[in-house]
Amino acid sequence: MTTISIINLKGGVGKTVSAINIAFVLSSLHGQRVLLIDNDKQANSTKFFSLHSDDDPSMAEILTVKGIDAADVIKHTQYSGLDVLPANMSLLRANKEALIDTTRPQQTRLKRALKSVTGRYDYCLIDNAPDVNISVINALMITDDVLVPVKIDKFAFDGLDVLAEQVEEVKEANERLNFAGCFITMFQRNNINTQGLELLRREAKYPVFQTVIRNTVKVGETTFSGEPLQEYSKNSTAARDYVSLVDEYLGLEKRGGAIG
Repeated sequence: MTTISIINLKGGVGKTVSAINIAFVLSSLHGQRVLLIDNDKQANSTKFFSLHSDDDPSMAEILTVKGIDAADVIKHTQYSGLDVLPANMSLLRANKEALIDTTRPQQTRLKRALKSVTGRYDYCLIDNAPDVNISVINALMITDDVLVPVKIDKFAFDGLDVLAEQVEEVKEANERLNFAGCFITMFQRNNINTQGLELLRREAKYPVFQTVIRNTVKVGETTFSGEPLQEYSKNSTAARDYVSLVDEYLGLEKRGGAIG
């Protein structure tokens, strides 16, 4: 199972939309079995598929309940080949509890919980909170590739140094962990965005995917319809862009993790 963490310490960059649509493209167009882990207390990935519950086991229990099996937490979506490990606001409490509980390892709880299901999936996508907390560290401990959605603005790369440092620290315990690169979201074809993109690619310290995710109202509409872009409007620009992004990533994977 190849695990991809979608993360940015900034909010409002299209993190959840990207996690959902990358997961769906992998499952629907590439025939892969995909697990989407919602690792954010806001639970937007969970809510997108109408799987939210404050009572059912969730990512919070993965962190706090000893011996829990992810198989008892994972829920099926309406789409074949795509399952979700849900979250809810209890994840806020769970992060605090896990931090002060030193009776067992804190950073490998997600890894242990997933042991029984890793053979069921080809890919795992993790929609991470814009934070570096215990649940995010747990995610990085099982991650192969980190993908960072970036929106072009003056502060586009703020926080990336901190994130990159965290990746390097976790890499000491998870040697597979790879900062695969950044990809541009909400791109508009105007002079400001075009010049900004050129500047970012020229001056960025981190690899940037060639594929950009173009801005479209269809993305916002899908949050109401509860359908991934490929289902809701497969000919929209963003839908086509996510297909291209996945293709580029899969090519990157074959080349051993280096963009270019």
